[in-house]
Amino acid sequence: NYMKIAIIGATGLVGQKMLQVLKEQKLRLDEIIVAASEKSVGKKILFQGRELTVISVEQAIEEKPDIAIFSAGADASLKYAPLFATNGTYVIDNSSAWRKNSNIPLVVPEINASDITIDNHIIANPNCTTICMLMALSPLHKKYKAKRLVISTYQSVSGSGQKGLNQLALEQKGLRADNPAYPCQIHENVIPHGGNFLENNYTAEEEKLVFETNKILHSNIAVTATVVRVPVYGGHSESINVEFENDFDLEDVRDILSKSEGVVVYDNPDENIYPTPVMAYDKDEVFVGRIRRDFSIANGLNMWVVSDNIRKGAATNAVQIAKYIIENFKI
Repeated sequence: NYMKIAIIGATGLVGQKMLQVLKEQKLRLDEIIVAASEKSVGKKILFQGRELTVISVEQAIEEKPDIAIFSAGADASLKYAPLFATNGTYVIDNSSAWRKNSNIPLVVPEINASDITIDNHIIANPNCTTICMLMALSPLHKKYKAKRLVISTYQSVSGSGQKGLNQLALEQKGLRADNPAYPCQIHENVIPHGGNFLENNYTAEEEKLVFETNKILHSNIAVTATVVRVPVYGGHSESINVEFENDFDLEDVRDILSKSEGVVVYDNPDENIYPTPVMAYDKDEVFVGRIRRDFSIANGLNMWVVSDNIRKGAATNAVQIAKYIIENFKI
């Protein structure tokens, strides 16, 4: 079988990381197509020693790739994903465009890959903070049944793409960004704001954690979240408070997490061992630390979860979905 994969949004932060992860995961690749918006058409991208030329999304559709991995924003995805899908391409989309659509699976492969059927030609990649949290929560939910979640996030500027990285870098030099990603300064500051504000005074990023958690876990957990942007270049952290229906033993919790695929327990308070974004950089694992009982309620647990939002939170998760499709649907 000749395997043709397209990356849509290949020149962006996540698109570039997708190319890196494709190389690392040694996916079967006979042909790789790189596409992006009009302003990037004609640019050259070096991939595995060969020079690839960026083409338009329309051209990429005509190439009829087996799989198209999108990281080009919701508008581009709404417009183009169905055109690829109609051509028989499997689309894996990293934007928010399709996540709420009940006919479209929202997938973290370690948790719910089986939600994908051979007929699902559009598959949604969840939000980075949701992926990171559920990697730690899902194995515990299976055993103890989560009832309520209170989440505070500490999200890096790379979550806002190149724009976020630029704003922090400029402000650190005492300069102002012409086209800032955030309404306030991010250098030496924290901003309790991720995504647009909704009518209920929550933000879109907070709403995603509520909705996506229950769609992926097929659950009905009460979820509340506060999203905070911090002056960190890469890596999202989350403080997670979970109330379970059933009681747990802390040693069992640690054991379950340490045996979960893609999760690393990094937790020894005596030696100041806990996850930080710096140590999670460019790694695919989700790191869990500060695991402790919440004594204020029955069956309560606190944990601190950190992962590289551009990798497992975006690029790696999408490539893992591609791998699943290739292996299970024999394309």
